[in-house]
Amino acid sequence: MIHELLDPVLQMIRDSVASWGYAGVVVMMAIESANIPLPSEAIMPTAGILVQQGKLNFHLAALAGALGCLLGSIPSYFLGLYGGRPFIEKHGKWLMLKPKDLQAADRWVDKYGDWTFFICRMLPVVRTFISFPAGVLKAHFTLFCTFTFVGSLIWCYFLTWIGVKFGENMAFFVNIWHKFDLAIVLVGLAGVGYYLYHHLKSD
Repeated sequence: MIHELLDPVLQMIRDSVASWGYAGVVVMMAIESANIPLPSEAIMPTAGILVQQGKLNFHLAALAGALGCLLGSIPSYFLGLYGGRPFIEKHGKWLMLKPKDLQAADRWVDKYGDWTFFICRMLPVVRTFISFPAGVLKAHFTLFCTFTFVGSLIWCYFLTWIGVKFGENMAFFVNIWHKFDLAIVLVGLAGVGYYLYHHLKSD
């Protein structure tokens, strides 16, 4: 079954957070925010489960997640700031970024200003990659850090809360997952496949 393959990965994340505590949350969320798609959707709910078990504090877990997001975003920001558009043109494919992605970011910033970086921190997938375009677009560093932290804090609170609720109803959710694991994974893979197709195909 699919869950037999996925459960060890989730268990690894859980064991890492359980062993390292808040430091583990900081480190893994920093990785997630440095253009490496280690999913916060797995990290923070895991922390939430540990909160429900009394092993972590709810507010400190969310704070650790937001701090990790900020720490991971800063190197990506400066890579964009000093590498700029030429970096995207030459190496962007390795980050699944194309000039059209930067153009889309331009439009978001034109429409919403620096609030773009706040909004994007609460959106799945795009939150992982927004720091690099922020640097390319020369976003004000202090505002970028502020919006990154606050937006990430809201996101981390939300995912931690989901983990708490999951922990309170573990048997129910695990039963659903094991019944519908194939469908869940196929839908997820379809979404990833669609994203990759539109980012890797020739323009």
